[in-house]
Amino acid sequence: MNLENAKKIMLVTVKWIFICALTGIISGSASVFFLVALEWVTQVREHNNWLIWLLPIGGLIIGLCYHYYGKDVVKGNNLLLEEYENPQKLIPLKMAPLVLIGTLITHLFGGSAGREGTAVQMGGAIADQFTKLLSRARHAERSRGTSDKHDNSDRKTLIILGISAGFASVFGTPLAGALFALEVLYFSKISFKSIPLSFITAYVAYFTVEFWEVKHTHYNIPIIPEMNLTNLFWVILASILFGLAAMFFSRSTHFWGTLFSKTISYPPLRPFIGGIIIALAIYFIGTTKYIGLGVPMIADAFSNPNASYDFLLKILFTGFTLGAGFKGGEVTPLFFVGATLGSALSIVIPLPIAILAGMGFVAVFSGATHTPIACTVMGMELFGVESGVFIGIACIIAYFSSGSVGIYKAQIVKGAKYHLYQKLKSKDIELL
Repeated sequence: MNLENAKKIMLVTVKWIFICALTGIISGSASVFFLVALEWVTQVREHNNWLIWLLPIGGLIIGLCYHYYGKDVVKGNNLLLEEYENPQKLIPLKMAPLVLIGTLITHLFGGSAGREGTAVQMGGAIADQFTKLLSRARHAERSRGTSDKHDNSDRKTLIILGISAGFASVFGTPLAGALFALEVLYFSKISFKSIPLSFITAYVAYFTVEFWEVKHTHYNIPIIPEMNLTNLFWVILASILFGLAAMFFSRSTHFWGTLFSKTISYPPLRPFIGGIIIALAIYFIGTTKYIGLGVPMIADAFSNPNASYDFLLKILFTGFTLGAGFKGGEVTPLFFVGATLGSALSIVIPLPIAILAGMGFVAVFSGATHTPIACTVMGMELFGVESGVFIGIACIIAYFSSGSVGIYKAQIVKGAKYHLYQKLKSKDIELL
């Protein structure tokens, strides 16, 4: 290697480390603001339940904002996946404030949604702005005759960095955040350089949140049973149910989104009408435990058995909320669905309630996003490596039993799971 090549490699390395650091710091700081604001609006709503009656007005505001100012970013996470698979144009920076405001309004007035979608979209929009910087650098290199032939690999790497930063910062799981960004896009082809850069960005974003002293929720699995054939049987059975719950969640969200699109032609009216229905539903069932993030319910599921219908009602409220056009993520509701289902199963399955809740927590997420590796690592980050065998088996089985359609319509699904369901379809086996 001559001196010129060494200098070039060093400059490229410094450039990408600089981009990783900036992406992690800015995205992490954006997540800090979001998490603090989200906690505040949640507390305001919980102390003022009358605000739920204003959910239709909040929905109308969100609908109008996206209809007149955000048509090009309304796809949310799917836009990030589409731009990675088939790059067309820069992701507008306005995606970040629009999804931030939309999510806070959703939670303030009582919609059922998560937070990862917001953080990931903010991170993706922020990271993609560095495309301009890279374009200027390539233009300067071309003018000197030193530029290599360019494809879209740099821009694809930036999108991975944004997803990694958003996920790691909002959940406090840097390893899982880095892996999630890589795994959710795995079948869309990933360049080798994206792998270490994803981890660097995730950790920078994570430590940025730590620097601002914003705390994440902690969960505990006090008893890890022995893995034997009997327990393995129960783990497999529970994991299949987690996969089916993930399938139902994904199909529910898509169903309500399609129904609203077909029946209401003017988009701003969809969350307005949806908000009326949700507010009335909350009034008639007489509880607010199925709206918002549902973190208290998730934490309680690790120690107290849930009712058998809790996870179903969360699926219904979240699918309807997001399908109507409110903003937020799907992942925390997936945690809710998995943890409460696992907790309810502890009544009939002879395994500790905390291990079942923990398995469900990540397994339903694994099935709905087609990311079993990231979810396994996330489980170990949250619950400890001692639970790794149970978590890993649950995530893999739920992944294979959750159907071919996940929460992200634009996600490319191939590999063993794809071939399994293609074979089932070819045999005319109708899947839910």
